[in-house]
Amino acid sequence: MLGVALLVFREVLEAALIVTIVAAATRGVVGRARFIGGGIGLGVIGAILVALFAGVIEEAVGGSGQELFNACVLLAAVLMIGWHVIWMSSHGRELVQQMQSVGHAVKAGSSSLAMLLAVVALAVLREGSEIVLFLYGMAAGGAGRVDLLLGVPLGLAGGTAVGFALYFGLLRIPMRYFFNATNWMLVVLASGLAATAAGFLIQADLLPAWGNQFWDSSWLLANGSLLGQTLHILTGYEARPAGMQLVFWLATFVILVTGMRLMAARMSAQHKPARTAASVTVTAAHGA
Repeated sequence: MLGVALLVFREVLEAALIVTIVAAATRGVVGRARFIGGGIGLGVIGAILVALFAGVIEEAVGGSGQELFNACVLLAAVLMIGWHVIWMSSHGRELVQQMQSVGHAVKAGSSSLAMLLAVVALAVLREGSEIVLFLYGMAAGGAGRVDLLLGVPLGLAGGTAVGFALYFGLLRIPMRYFFNATNWMLVVLASGLAATAAGFLIQADLLPAWGNQFWDSSWLLANGSLLGQTLHILTGYEARPAGMQLVFWLATFVILVTGMRLMAARMSAQHKPARTAASVTVTAAHGA
């Protein structure tokens, strides 16, 4: 039972942390509950379908189906998170002003929410399909029905509880810093997902490793520890990373940060003439 619970906890935790950051990043946005709930539902349905057709996927790509599938899912999530981060860098200030003045009903772009729905669905899809496949393997290996019936809900409850704890912790961030903080969390999350995708592509022999062990920090923080697993989910931490994984992490980070700054500068330049015109109007009114 404990083995089943730990397996389910690990996979649920990974999906829960990603869903948590997405939920926090869309704080106050109208309709976000429907989008996030829909993403979770689509992910669950997709996970069941993937589990049912796992054998077909394996045969189609020569035995590396799970690695290739995981890499594709992760890279798709990176693209969608990146789009949202750059969008928020240009609209975050407006959202803060609206939330402070209205207090409710912030009208964010539906396209941004749709992207995050897809991120949630992909996170649940990947982890859900792994849970189903792992449990099937454990059952085939002799795990009893009682172990499954008790271990699955225990692991599910534990992973969900940690996700809620992080969510309510994020809500304590003051509003003027909130979108900036969650944007940076999403940047680091996307960079970690890109590095993890690179790891799967290396396992599938589709990418060179460029050094199978760039460093070894397992003596300080092992991958198998709870903190190591949590940092792996949130930042892509690896105790023994390959060189290619570091390249993917740094490239994603630099691209997203550059995109955020360019978009913010562009929006600032667009608002500057409007502020100048407004100040001239006020000055003229006082002179009259």
